[in-house]
Amino acid sequence: MSSPLSAHGDRHFDGLADKFAASLYGGARGELRLALLDQLLPEMLELRGQPLLDVGGGLGQLAGWFAARGHAVTLTEPSAEMLTRAREHLAGQDVRLLQAPLQALPEQAPGPWPLIVCHAVLEWLGDPRTALAVLARLLAPGGQLSLMVFNRDALRLSNVVKGNLEKALADRLEGKGQRTRLTPISPLTHGQIEDWSAEQGLMIRQVAGIRVFADYLRQSPERAADRERLLALERRYCRVDPHWRLGRYLLYTLERPSCSPEEATT
Repeated sequence: MSSPLSAHGDRHFDGLADKFAASLYGGARGELRLALLDQLLPEMLELRGQPLLDVGGGLGQLAGWFAARGHAVTLTEPSAEMLTRAREHLAGQDVRLLQAPLQALPEQAPGPWPLIVCHAVLEWLGDPRTALAVLARLLAPGGQLSLMVFNRDALRLSNVVKGNLEKALADRLEGKGQRTRLTPISPLTHGQIEDWSAEQGLMIRQVAGIRVFADYLRQSPERAADRERLLALERRYCRVDPHWRLGRYLLYTLERPSCSPEEATT
C-alpha cells in the first residue's frame, strides 16, 4: 500500500518496511553501501565513544554499528513499524529508541549532542533545508554531524544511462511519495549542502561518494572476485574528485565550530 506524506510533507515508511529493507540494504548494492560506511565512518569522524543521536535511524544498522564501538546511542524514527524492526535488530545493545519525527527533536532530544548521525533522511523530507537547521541547533559546539544524502546529480546521470532523456532534460527527478516506489521526494545537490551548511555556521570537514560506480553498471557483478574488484574501485575513488561527486549518496562530516568566526579572529 502507499505511504502518505506526513503533515510536514515527509515520506514515512509504515507499511513499507520490507520494501525499504530490500531496497536500501538488500542485495549487492546494500552490502556495498554498508562496507563503504564501515571503512569511511572511522576515517571521516573523530570517534571517542561520545553520546550519539541517530536521526531517522530506520532499521537500526547504523545505531548497532556505533553501539558496538562504545557509543550510547539514541535512535529516533517516526515510523512505528521501522522502530519495531530496529528494536528487534538491536536487542541487547545500548540503544535508546524514540518514536519522533525530526521536527520534534528540539523538544524530545535537545542535547546538545557531540555526535549526530543523519543518513538517507533529508531526501525524504518536504523541507530538507529547515531540517538541516534543526540538526544544527541540536549539535554541541565542536560537535560533528555525519550527514548522508541522496545525490540529485547522480540520479540525473542514472536516468540518462537508462535512456530516460526527456525526464533528465526536464529535471523531473523527484518521487511523489504517493506510491510504493522508493524514489526520494527531495534528492539534493552538493551545492545545496554547501549553501545550507554555511547558513547554519557548519563547516564541511570531509566528503565522500557512496557507490560512485556500482549504480551505473549495466549488470551487477555476480562472481565474488568481481564484487571484490568493484569494492576496491569504490574504496580507491570514493574521496577522489571528480568521482565522489557522482556517488549515489554523498557522505559528509559537518562540524559546528567551538567558537564563532568573530571569536576566532580576536
